[in-house]
Amino acid sequence: MPNVIAVIENTAGQGTNLGWRFEHLAEIIAQVKDKSRVGVCIDTCHTFSAGYDLRTFEACEATFAEFERVVGMHYLRAMHINDSKIALGGKVDRHHSLGKGEIGWHCFEYIAKDPRFDSIPLILETIDPDLWPNEIEQLREFHHQVAV
Repeated sequence: MPNVIAVIENTAGQGTNLGWRFEHLAEIIAQVKDKSRVGVCIDTCHTFSAGYDLRTFEACEATFAEFERVVGMHYLRAMHINDSKIALGGKVDRHHSLGKGEIGWHCFEYIAKDPRFDSIPLILETIDPDLWPNEIEQLREFHHQVAV
């Protein structure tokens, strides 16, 4: 029987929620006895709203370097891909269509081109079903371009 892996999604930091700092996720993982059975799902809107910048390639590099340092990329098992209606550090979870919010397209281009994200599910969680085919096509185009 295959192992079941519980995946913890980061939060935006609303109210008294835990999980909006990478340190929170690391502490939860630290308390799990069998670490092979736990992982993290990063939600791009939540990450941005929690205060981790994703608006430029450089900001993405710094944010994912911080995730690697604090949690470890080997725990990243999935991502929810969405833009944010809320400004950086606003601590409110309000998803937006890709490129139409405060994050912009650079983050999603970065993710699509970075091979670290190739083997994990990238789940589109945007608000306008009419735009889904275009958003998916744009991500595929980014993925097939020369890596940054």
